Amino acid sequence: MKKLLPIALSLCLSAPPLLADDKREKERLENCGTVIQEIMDIPDNIPQDLIDKADCVIIYPSVVKAAFIFGGSYGRGAMTCRTGEKFTGPWSAPTMMALEGGSFGFQIGGQATDFVLLVMNGRGAHAILKSKVKLGADASAAAGPKGRTAEASTDVTMRAEILSYSRARGLFAGISLAGSTVRPDNGANEKVYGKSLPSEDLVFKGAAPVPPAAQQLIAYLNKKSPKYSGSGKEI
Repeated sequence: MKKLLPIALSLCLSAPPLLADDKREKERLENCGTVIQEIMDIPDNIPQDLIDKADCVIIYPSVVKAAFIFGGSYGRGAMTCRTGEKFTGPWSAPTMMALEGGSFGFQIGGQATDFVLLVMNGRGAHAILKSKVKLGADASAAAGPKGRTAEASTDVTMRAEILSYSRARGLFAGISLAGSTVRPDNGANEKVYGKSLPSEDLVFKGAAPVPPAAQQLIAYLNKKSPKYSGSGKEI
């Protein structure tokens, strides 16, 4: 019995961190739903026609500035895409994502910044879901235009695979994330779904249902942009 006590104590001490990690990922998903809804409720927000043309949306809530100054951390969030071969279906179960490196500018100030990235074609979506993608190099990226009635057909936005937006201390703006990288966070996916699932399988093959923590995010996108008006092409 005495020999079993150290083992039992070790198991008890090791369990809380795993549970804390699981809770942290669920909170990130909940925050993603809150961030996209709050940003879309801003009067001078992401143009509706761009949301309707986007194949995928990536949300990174509360990316901390200091983390990038010292290069010891990164932003974490989630990505969801329209389902179906031509991206015409409802929004998918999310895959967890990481944002790393680069100089994000932070010209708008504030200690924490929310980022929203619109992925505008299939090539960009598949590339991001497969591996790490460097914005501006592996995928063309640009600061997204804003405003409910903004004309979003400029040369920059027409050519860009990814359009990026930021919000800090209530100030919302298009911002360039060129030089930073985005990639699937496979470890976080395992915590959310309870098993290892490739990001492409989650998004394109319906490998798992939408988890409860992501219900707000997916329900809002299905309500806000139920109909796809993009081309559905790879490029």
